[in-house]
Amino acid sequence: MTAYPAETVHDALREEPCEESWWMPGPEDFAACALSSSAHTVAEARRFTRATLGNWQLCAGVTEDAALVVSELVSNALRHGVRAEEGGAPAVPDAPDDRGALACCRPAWLALTRQDGAVLCAVSDAGTGVPVVRPRDPMAESGRGLHLVDRLSEAWGWTSPDRSGKTVWATVSPHG
Repeated sequence: MTAYPAETVHDALREEPCEESWWMPGPEDFAACALSSSAHTVAEARRFTRATLGNWQLCAGVTEDAALVVSELVSNALRHGVRAEEGGAPAVPDAPDDRGALACCRPAWLALTRQDGAVLCAVSDAGTGVPVVRPRDPMAESGRGLHLVDRLSEAWGWTSPDRSGKTVWATVSPHG
């Protein structure tokens, strides 16, 4: 299931009271980390996700599905969403000899929030382009990430881009 675009984070965090803890998680139900410019960023994000969800004692299926979803969201953020501070072209983290290629770029973030047995995975970046699901091509070397996100998540989408960028999110819950 896909649900996009979502309301912006600014709209979601209104001043009126909200009974759902999904928007205002307790400190033990939220974790975030900055995404580095290292060539190992995607692997680090997977490890962070597995460690966090393991500490939250979520079931192994949710943990592994969330780790794969995070891998895809972080890969897309680094490939398409991170742009140079002065409006340069997006950095491509898998280009040869790319060490430091993202050092001049605005940061990206990974956030995890849990509610009951489900987890919301969100990756924020400075890009203003929205995710594009490519047509399926069995011969293509890339372009399957959002198909995986769609299959593994209960819902996914993104906030409308503004001058600070966008957030792409997915909810992963236990299977039936």
